[in-house]
Amino acid sequence: MTEIDKAYKILKENGVVGIPTETVYGLAASIQSQAGINRIFELKERPFFDPLIVHVNSITQAKEYVSNWSPLCELLANHFWPGPLTLILTKKNSISDKITSGLKTVAIRMPSNKKTLELITRLGHPLAAPSANKFTKTSPTKLIDVTSVFPDLFVIDGGKCTVGIESTILEILHNQIKIYRPGMISKQEINTLLSQNNIPATISYHESPIAPGSLKHHYMPKTPIITTLGPLHEQDTSSLPKHLLQKTASWKLPINAAIAAREIYGHFRKLDQQETTSMIIEITPKQRIDDHFKGILNRLFKASSYFLPEDLVEES
Repeated sequence: MTEIDKAYKILKENGVVGIPTETVYGLAASIQSQAGINRIFELKERPFFDPLIVHVNSITQAKEYVSNWSPLCELLANHFWPGPLTLILTKKNSISDKITSGLKTVAIRMPSNKKTLELITRLGHPLAAPSANKFTKTSPTKLIDVTSVFPDLFVIDGGKCTVGIESTILEILHNQIKIYRPGMISKQEINTLLSQNNIPATISYHESPIAPGSLKHHYMPKTPIITTLGPLHEQDTSSLPKHLLQKTASWKLPINAAIAAREIYGHFRKLDQQETTSMIIEITPKQRIDDHFKGILNRLFKASSYFLPEDLVEES
């Protein structure tokens, strides 16, 4: 029996499986299985007000489950799918209210991992899948990250995730695009695509409860993270509890955004295993304003407990 065969059997029996995507590993159930969807929330210890993302195998399949697919959706999906872009659209009744937390909209995307696309095709309909971690904790980018938290879960091995942070989430309202969760598809890339196609849409960042992963604190390891703008020795640390600096581990965010995204969750996990009192993660002033780092800093800031300078987050 192949991995796909086994995963298919579990899903058809209302179970949950771990799936690889290019962003992070997911905890997946059939969208037709209420028991499977309930099991996702139970395993993750996730509150029901936080919606799930629906994963499809094609644009054609996506259109079957939403009622407001527009030419702008078509352009974005044709350009960025399969890939780390999620669209929030008005759902059809075939999408359970449990998946969308009672909302009339659904978050939907097409991942690029071939094994997961094969599984969706075999199943004949989409999967509902949040990240395969406990609620608010660090997202998994390797199979062992999932099995260490869910040892009884069957997980398809897709290797290490190539993107490393969750997808960019957009809502499209006429010619207005709202970015609810930044990711590795940047506002700049979307703007370029619109300009090339002479589409006069506006793009802006927003916080919204209709988007998964929108809580203030998320992606957090057990060890407190202190994010610094520049080296720690240049900062005023008087506001920090003294015990945090007793035994620190540190990591400087790589200058290449793609590398930083692939490595960030791995470093959260690595530093968390070193029995330190805190993790010092250093960013540069240039990264602070670089649109390509927007999604990475979003994850870092949500995972951090302290900031130096203290107003670092308010500067965003």
